[in-house]
Amino acid sequence: MKRRTPGACATKLAATDSANNTPDRFQEALALHQSGHRSQAQAIYKEVIRTQPRNCEVLHLLGVTYSQEGKHRKALDLIGRAISLCPDQARFHSNLGIALAELGRLEEAVASYDRAIGINAQFVDAHFNRANALLGLKQFDAAIGSYDRAIAIQPAYAQAHYNRGLALKGLKRIEEALASYDRAIAIAPGYALAHCNRGNALTELRRLEEAMASYDQAIVVGPQCAEAWYNRGVALVTLERRDEALASFDRAIAIRPRYAEAFHSRGELLERCEHVEAAVESYEKAIAIKPDTDYLLGTLLHARMKLCDWRNFEADTRELFARIGRHERVATSFSVLALVDSLALQREAATIFAEDKCPPDGSLGPIPRRLRSGKIRLGYFSADFHQHATMQLIAGVFEQHDREKFELVAFSLGLPNEDEMRQRVRAAFDDFIEAHHRSDRQIAELARNMAIDIAIDLKGFTQDERSRIFAYRAAPLQVSYLGYPGTTGSANIDYLLADRVLVPSGSEAHYSEKIVFLPESYQANDRKRTIAARTFTRAEVGLPDKGPVFCCFNAHYKITPAMFDGWMRILQRVPGSVLWLLDGASRTLVNLRREAAHRGVGPDRLIFAPRLPLADHLARVRLADLFLDTLPCNAHTTASDALWAGLPVLTRAGESFAGRVAASLLHAIGLPELITHSEAEYEALAVELATSRERLMRLRQSLARNRLTAPLFDTTRITRHIEAAYVKMLERHDAGLAPDHIDLA
Repeated sequence: MKRRTPGACATKLAATDSANNTPDRFQEALALHQSGHRSQAQAIYKEVIRTQPRNCEVLHLLGVTYSQEGKHRKALDLIGRAISLCPDQARFHSNLGIALAELGRLEEAVASYDRAIGINAQFVDAHFNRANALLGLKQFDAAIGSYDRAIAIQPAYAQAHYNRGLALKGLKRIEEALASYDRAIAIAPGYALAHCNRGNALTELRRLEEAMASYDQAIVVGPQCAEAWYNRGVALVTLERRDEALASFDRAIAIRPRYAEAFHSRGELLERCEHVEAAVESYEKAIAIKPDTDYLLGTLLHARMKLCDWRNFEADTRELFARIGRHERVATSFSVLALVDSLALQREAATIFAEDKCPPDGSLGPIPRRLRSGKIRLGYFSADFHQHATMQLIAGVFEQHDREKFELVAFSLGLPNEDEMRQRVRAAFDDFIEAHHRSDRQIAELARNMAIDIAIDLKGFTQDERSRIFAYRAAPLQVSYLGYPGTTGSANIDYLLADRVLVPSGSEAHYSEKIVFLPESYQANDRKRTIAARTFTRAEVGLPDKGPVFCCFNAHYKITPAMFDGWMRILQRVPGSVLWLLDGASRTLVNLRREAAHRGVGPDRLIFAPRLPLADHLARVRLADLFLDTLPCNAHTTASDALWAGLPVLTRAGESFAGRVAASLLHAIGLPELITHSEAEYEALAVELATSRERLMRLRQSLARNRLTAPLFDTTRITRHIEAAYVKMLERHDAGLAPDHIDLA
């Protein structure tokens, strides 16, 4: 969910200081101009110019009227002519700068303002407008200097204080920005945008209740301030007050029907609430209004994939990939993982996102080198310390860590969710810090003060990520593990834990991190994962009495049209077989059944499984014969769930990390024969296994034997491997060496 700062930096046109002894006709035009009757004023200015073509004041003011109408090129010509006749008029140069700025020629605008200030150093509006142009150029320090000069001349200049806050925000100096907004409000208590941006600053500082008070005050003084309603909605999303957030977005849109950002954020909220069809409608409205909205096209395609809505899939993905290639902010890196099996494109998408959202921030300074004594202090950062796929995998690792060598600190970044899993993992840590109410900078400072040696990000660029924590450098070494299946493209992350199957030799260059190659498989697994004792019957779950059962319990967004084509060919070649998928939105099921029919397969051969508690689901999946994996994004936790339950997984290994996870798991469980490398091989093996019950039975027997003896589900073993990785990283660091690839295989 994105927060956007509302309100353009308003530009002030310099007023005329013409003497009162000018001709009456000019005075009449000037009065009309100042009262807003521009067209009538223009007519008289033109009349005067016909008789006085070298009247620089009239040329200048005629140019100003065109600038006020948005006809900036015409304004440039007229004001330029005025300057050629009267080059010592500060107002002329300042208003020329305004026209240049409106045309996006900001550097030329700054030069014009400089000429105005050179003539009149006390020209407050020239200083202010110069600062605005510098702000547009993202020269934030220089902009602040110009705002300060404007304020020194006119201390009660509310708008200068406000825009100064915008520049400070650009420098991520949020506390100082807050102070500037406060000064603007003290001067102009009815300044709605200042109240709104004050709320934005407080939101960034995670002072959410105070932020809500500022948004509410903005609405009191400016009920039609759409930005205040919008940003109020963003804060309410963070507070998990979803119904109120939706109402705020709707109010913003009612005030400003073409508010693309509000439609975008409204869609994200609806998608988060699993109202995916409504989310898609909201995204489509946003993209119709503003097609180049950051990350919107990728977000829309990802939501459509959840509905298995593949209309225009080929054309849309071609456009998406082309725009990523042009380094445009068109898709979040996570949404790309399930759309393309290209390491180069995934790296580019991640780099774009990381450079935008979490560029390195050195404001806390370097972490001083320290002599370590005693235990290695590990900081695990996540918003998912509750019942979540990541915790299902890693909870046992927390419990198995060697407490003689390691001290564990959890930084919990999400609102508390007191379920059984949270209680379990909290007990595994030496310190469990509820950090959701702290800003990213405060969390990084806290980690530094606690002398964390290695910060492990378990989120990456997934929902509720807080990647800016690592931009401030929370620890001497920062590691990405488990939560995000690929490169972060971020200069903030030193290492990525992987294995040789995930990252084959020669592909390291596609990762911004240095790779630590763990033995066997990278994926932690928890041997305490419970399988219900209950034995399901086919009838109970809606399966036919006989016939092979293929299944895929991956999220629907991982099903591409090409993947579905292959599945339908498999069903056609295996009489009586069915495909068992997760239940979902009604539109998703309608679309999948329609797509099956289009491919010549009866829609009744698709069976949908309602969601169950994990233990019951693991017992239920044993009714299937073979799990059919997806590409470009494999099953991850879902694959290990199936293997833990004793269900063979057939995968096709791709190029990317996300497309090789199941292959890694199958190697670690001793079933590499289930890894295929082409579409034809994948489909042929699925058919062969479904029609050769004896071979399938042998596979299931091998899986049953290996389940508790092979490395994949040996929690203690993977914990020792991870610990060895941490030790090797620190040894390099302590020796003064930069991060480099580490091979523990």
